[in-house]
Amino acid sequence: MKVSMKLLVVGVALMSAIFTGCEKDKDPDPKTNNTDGLTLIASGYTDAGSMLVKVWAKDSLYSQYTPLFIEVKDSATNTVIEDAHIEIMPMMEMTTMTHSAPFENPTSATAVNGLFPCAVVFQMPGEMGWTLNVMVQENVNGGMGDVTFPLAVITPTPTRTRVVTPANGGNKLVISYVQPTSPKVGINDFEITLHSKESMDSWPGIENYTVEIDPQMPSMGHGSPNNVNPTHSANGHYNGQVNFTMTGVWNVNLRIMDGTTVVDSTAYFEVTLQ
Repeated sequence: MKVSMKLLVVGVALMSAIFTGCEKDKDPDPKTNNTDGLTLIASGYTDAGSMLVKVWAKDSLYSQYTPLFIEVKDSATNTVIEDAHIEIMPMMEMTTMTHSAPFENPTSATAVNGLFPCAVVFQMPGEMGWTLNVMVQENVNGGMGDVTFPLAVITPTPTRTRVVTPANGGNKLVISYVQPTSPKVGINDFEITLHSKESMDSWPGIENYTVEIDPQMPSMGHGSPNNVNPTHSANGHYNGQVNFTMTGVWNVNLRIMDGTTVVDSTAYFEVTLQ
């Protein structure tokens, strides 16, 4: 019995050593690349400052609210620059006019995992005509330069941005769908952006409107309860909740008001639940 017990102890110890050795021999988990899951939209060098700028997005560019991610590297060392002031400027050159679009510059001079988040609301498609200027001021060594990229913007299906003329007159209103991007049956976070066309180059976010939502299922002839109307959070973003009670095609109807005055009640966004 004593011999058997000794053999058992030795066996257990040996197996433990083997498994421990295997664990130590395992390669460490590779670091996640800062651009994993993103699509490279454009890449180029600044006109001064010796910097390589790359523009990344979650997908191809569509005429909708589009998060972008700016990556900046020292062109000599290929080192990622993480301390910089960055400004973007989207422009659309048409046959008879040139105009900009609603956009959001990076809110911090410190990169997030090597990237500077920003966003553009491309309010119209264009295989040609759109450009994005990126200005970079690198804070460590003081390098400064900019680069302009041509962009191709395509139409999403269904529509994700609507430009309407307010019922009470005034500047055109740009309404863009943000989420839910993966809608599910039940309560979903709902978000849109509202921007005003003050001029060809100025499209500020609207902060003082009231938004009501009315989700309806056209094929079934009913809506849903327990929705939360979006309210302004920041920079023209309005956040609420929408309740989809079953799968199928829904229309989220919008009623947008300035005080007691109806600005628009025609816009809606189609959402399909599989």
